Amino acid sequence: MNYKSSKYSNKDNYKFEIPETVVKEVRKVAEIIRKGGVILYPADTVWGIGCDATNEKAVKRIYDIKKREDNKSMLVLVNDVKMVEKYVKKVPKTAKQIINLATKPTTVIYSDAVALANNIIAEDGSIGIRVCKELFCSQLIRTLKIPIVSTSANISGEPTPKSFAHISEEIKKAVDYVVEWKQKSKKKAKPSSIIKIGNDNTVKIIRE
Repeated sequence: MNYKSSKYSNKDNYKFEIPETVVKEVRKVAEIIRKGGVILYPADTVWGIGCDATNEKAVKRIYDIKKREDNKSMLVLVNDVKMVEKYVKKVPKTAKQIINLATKPTTVIYSDAVALANNIIAEDGSIGIRVCKELFCSQLIRTLKIPIVSTSANISGEPTPKSFAHISEEIKKAVDYVVEWKQKSKKKAKPSSIIKIGNDNTVKIIRE
């Protein structure tokens, strides 16, 4: 990403302006994540706790922050289908169709995850991945060229915060950096839909 430019082209080559505040924030957060840091950030759904999804130590810190057992997997965010293909052995054709047609954030659970931190992958080898289209997240992932963890910003067992204002001080103080983007937004976010797709293209809806 060229930080001197605030223009971005998506896959359809449509160019649009990126706020300079987002450009600067992405640069700062990317450096923190590269160093193994943990962030609190606005995803395309609810606010999340995140880190480099290939860094086991960073992932372990998130489990510790959430006071959650590490035998439970967490999902990851990518910025396009090509990146999905790097982290699962096979992307079923049905998954690609669902990603392209989805009108709201949709997490797909794939079999046979690869090249990710071992402690983020479920015991059966599966992983939940979502192609994120939110401006800040997509730019961050595009800059890092790696997926980032996305898990709700709450202690395990407590309600999922629907906005930044609902996130506890305990969570805010536990991370290395709190992203400034969208902190003042009053829009109440919702978790994503979750769909599990087998290598044989069978589809199971986990959460609509």
